[in-house]
Amino acid sequence: MKKKSEYWKKAGKYWERGLDLVFPARCPICDKPAPFPELICPACKNKPVIVGFPRCLKCGKHIADEREEYCKGCRLTMHVFEQGKGLFDYQSVARSLYRFKYAGRQEYARFYAEQIVRKLGGTIRSWKPDALVPVPVHFTRKRERGYNQAEVLAVEIGKRTGIPVAAHLIGRKKKTLPQKLLNDRERQNNLKRAFKIGRNDVKLKRVIIIDDIYTTGSTVDACAETLKSAGIEKVYFITTAIGKELL
Repeated sequence: MKKKSEYWKKAGKYWERGLDLVFPARCPICDKPAPFPELICPACKNKPVIVGFPRCLKCGKHIADEREEYCKGCRLTMHVFEQGKGLFDYQSVARSLYRFKYAGRQEYARFYAEQIVRKLGGTIRSWKPDALVPVPVHFTRKRERGYNQAEVLAVEIGKRTGIPVAAHLIGRKKKTLPQKLLNDRERQNNLKRAFKIGRNDVKLKRVIIIDDIYTTGSTVDACAETLKSAGIEKVYFITTAIGKELL
């Protein structure tokens, strides 16, 4: 069975590469076709800015004051999740993430996942997760977009790490307002009772929530609270991008 699994994994990679020759992957920064076999064009390679040190020990945001261990947001908020990290500074990939989320550019997930595993793979492995859990979207939004960008990203990370994806572990039962339109208090109220457990036989102990952006942590906390209510002991998060420390 193991040999058969490895065979299909290799076959999938060859098929993916073959498609790249016919339909080149679009660069996630400029949206032009990237030269095979790259997932980003040479001119844009250094434009996504990786979050530097020092980082908040809780959420992974860059901290301006190196004497601090936690960012202001994490000092003021009792988060439900254990720890998390985002790879890129949000402003450096904001347009890219917009196209990924709203303009059908699901292929960007391959570049994001490749970079996440390359730069944050050690952290992911140290958490010893049983599964990756993408933040769910309401079914009406998924119908409008045709996909859930967090799930697409989780699948690509799963391919590269071997960690299973539990896409239906939690669902979104309430159609919430876009978080970017709200302040901190409104974000928390917006997500109250927004999520539900999608399975009753949860046997996982440690999971990583996958999303595209981390700002205040309201979404991750709401998901973590739902997951922990079902018996999951440790909840972490990984996102493509993360916002700046609160001033």
